[in-house]
Amino acid sequence: MGKIIAIANQKGGVGKTTTAINLAASLAVMEKKVLLVDADPQANSTSGLNIDSNSLSNSLYECLIGNATINQVLCDTAIEGLKLVSSHVDLVGSEVDLLNLPQRESILKQRLAEVSNDYDYILIDCAPSLGLITVNALTAAHSVIIPVQCEFFALEGLGKLLNTIRIIQVKLNPTLEIEGFLLTMYDARLRLANQVVEEVRQHFGDMVFQTVIQRNVRLSESPSYGKPVILYDAASMGTNNHLSLAKEIIRKTT
Repeated sequence: MGKIIAIANQKGGVGKTTTAINLAASLAVMEKKVLLVDADPQANSTSGLNIDSNSLSNSLYECLIGNATINQVLCDTAIEGLKLVSSHVDLVGSEVDLLNLPQRESILKQRLAEVSNDYDYILIDCAPSLGLITVNALTAAHSVIIPVQCEFFALEGLGKLLNTIRIIQVKLNPTLEIEGFLLTMYDARLRLANQVVEEVRQHFGDMVFQTVIQRNVRLSESPSYGKPVILYDAASMGTNNHLSLAKEIIRKTT
């Protein structure tokens, strides 16, 4: 059974989608079978892998409401071993559609169970909210990666997210673990960034990944070309950071 990892933080702009795309690509390059599930209605993971969500007849939305299976909505990507379940703006409406369904918090878990043996890792890119779709992702996941940007107010809102995780552990998914806090958007030249790194490590200790994702122009540019950074610039700092993160996760999970 593949390990299911949600990438979540209800704060926007912390690097969730960048992490999801590039960690998935790095794991695939390291010969792991990877499925990336775009559970954000903004569909940035979908467009970041050069897939036009408007051209697809089915997406995660159809899976959640029972009109399609995961296998029916799988998309190939430019990296062998990496598949995508695309998102669409329609996913916004699924919050309402799911409300009246039985076991509404566990629908994504049920869908992923159909394919979990086909992959080494299933990554879920969560929306910047703590709505029903994110609850579904955390209920389905074995663990969660929490990106934390190295900027002012970095820890703001983390308490609410951690409280949501605790509630899900108690009521829906007792085996859910925190895979780690991932420091993102790090600029070694800034004193504030170094203070945030020190504060997060002091507060969360061994739960913080050793890998830090640094600010990198090539990493920022790559989504506009519909490519993970490893295809856009294999020698860039962004590529090296995400390969390092992939190795760290493989060590932790094997």
